[in-house]
Amino acid sequence: MAVVGVAGYLPAQRSRRAERTLEREFEAFADAAAPRLWRTAYLMCHDWHLAQDLTQVTLTRMYVNWDRIGRSVDVEAYSRKVLVNALFDHRRRRSSGEVAVPRPRMPESADGSGDPELRVTLLEALRALSERDRAIVVLRYWEDHSVQAVAEMLDLSVAVVKSQSMRSLARLRRLLGAAPDFD
Repeated sequence: MAVVGVAGYLPAQRSRRAERTLEREFEAFADAAAPRLWRTAYLMCHDWHLAQDLTQVTLTRMYVNWDRIGRSVDVEAYSRKVLVNALFDHRRRRSSGEVAVPRPRMPESADGSGDPELRVTLLEALRALSERDRAIVVLRYWEDHSVQAVAEMLDLSVAVVKSQSMRSLARLRRLLGAAPDFD
């Protein structure tokens, strides 16, 4: 039985043109955001295959709700929040019987610069942090988001982000030994 709207008419269906426009908007967003999401997911989980799965889950969740979120929110920030939630959901469901396979090397940075040995050392040090601390550090310092933005993405208070950032950075410094020269 159809639900009848105001004045006896059926609720308006989206036109084919509107649907095609929404699909094109989402495809453009997905093409632009997928590499960033994949890199961010890898930095948080250190598993390329899981990072790819998390990226797909993120894009799928966003596609399902694209008509609602496409124009009403900052989709970049929203996509990071969906990604972090997908990672936390995965960790809660993770079977203890899963076995990790060897990881491929992290690709060079987007601009091709940087010392590969330093990059590997930093990635290994990041693995020593808890998931939440790693997410804070990656979002705050790798992706260069403000404290407020990270707090919103992770549903934490600004004070927690600040304190965990400081503690995580101190732990990374201890793990890396003397402060390395990043020049």
